[in-house]
Parts: sequence; structure tokens; C-alpha cells
Amino acid sequence: MTVHDHWTDDITGEVREWLSREFATSLPESAVDDIVLAAHADLDGQIRPDAMGEMLHRLARFRVLRALENR
Repeated sequence: MTVHDHWTDDITGEVREWLSREFATSLPESAVDDIVLAAHADLDGQIRPDAMGEMLHRLARFRVLRALENR
């Protein structure tokens, strides 16, 4: 595992925890995890690595909100 991979894993974990807490009463943690992981996969290699944290949070939060609207 490279340093970059470890850093990316840390960012993904932070976003998962943050959004899981924010939406704990609305969506199961496993659903938030799936959304964050899918958003990370979509962003990986498409943006600068140093922007991953912010962009991942924004995209995943948008997708969580969209999922809640479609319930």
C-alpha cells in the first residue's frame, strides 16, 4: 500500500463517518457507506488527489440527499 492509498482510505473513512452521523436518523449506515464508496470510485483518477476530500464529501452528500428525496 502506498502513502497515497493510505491517505485516500483515511479521507474515505472520514467522509463515511461524517455523513453516517449526519444522516443517522434518515438512512442506514450501510447505505451511506455504499454511496460514499461509489462516489469515491467515480472520482478516483478524475480529480487531483489533494481535492479528493472536499469533492468526495460534496458528491456523496449530494447523492445521499438525492437518495432521500427518491424514497
